[in-house]
Amino acid sequence: MQDTVKEDDILLEVRNISLSFGGVKALENISFDIRKGEVRAIIGPNGAGKSSMLNVINGFYHPQEGEIWFDGKLRHHMKPHQVAKLGIARTFQNIALFKGMSTLDNLMTGRYIKMHANLFSQMAWIGPAQREEIEHRQKVEEIIDFLKIQSIRKTPVGKLPYGMQKRVELGRALAAESKLLLLDEPMAGMNLEEKEDMCRFVLDVNEQFGTTIALIEHDMGVVMDISNRVVVLDYGKKLADGSPDEVRNNEEVIDAYLGVSHD
Repeated sequence: MQDTVKEDDILLEVRNISLSFGGVKALENISFDIRKGEVRAIIGPNGAGKSSMLNVINGFYHPQEGEIWFDGKLRHHMKPHQVAKLGIARTFQNIALFKGMSTLDNLMTGRYIKMHANLFSQMAWIGPAQREEIEHRQKVEEIIDFLKIQSIRKTPVGKLPYGMQKRVELGRALAAESKLLLLDEPMAGMNLEEKEDMCRFVLDVNEQFGTTIALIEHDMGVVMDISNRVVVLDYGKKLADGSPDEVRNNEEVIDAYLGVSHD
């Protein structure tokens, strides 16, 4: 990847972000960017500030200092649903699905921000609402096929195995057709086969849909295999930023996080 990056190539940039809770600094003067079409990993030990950073990006936390630029525009304080409408979707470390609803219905909730029909039309299911429902369902069915979850489309997600619930949550985020997809530990708690499946889906989302992805992940094998660039946080500060190879061979990263050199 070239060192010179055009401004148009940058989808999101955080500039000098600082976030504190009382007297505790969760993030301190953090700056990095996410380029259009890449898989960008955010790594670091527990308590490094990774999830706090994702919460800042999706509007759940508001930093005391710094700026967030998205798609070439300065983003002011926004709530998560406003950020979602801008084109940023999110999955969570702890699965946040509607457990009593089917896979299909959970994915349909991901289409909510795309719905334009007024409340009366939606309740009566007439005119625009009916056409909209058909269009949204068609998109959801495409995602079901893409993720190979046809057999569980009518199953309540609370009855699904953990790995499959993670896949459904990815599907719900995809249903929003966002420009930037934030994945908070998408492989956490999975066995090897489930991790391999999720890695494949993440790469396919990036390549086939052209979706830009930022992910937090503890599995270094996964990070090094699927990421274009990696930013490393440690105790709320940026420790390193670069290609997987650069990060893998960075002595500060080895000492603070990886523990051993990975040849």
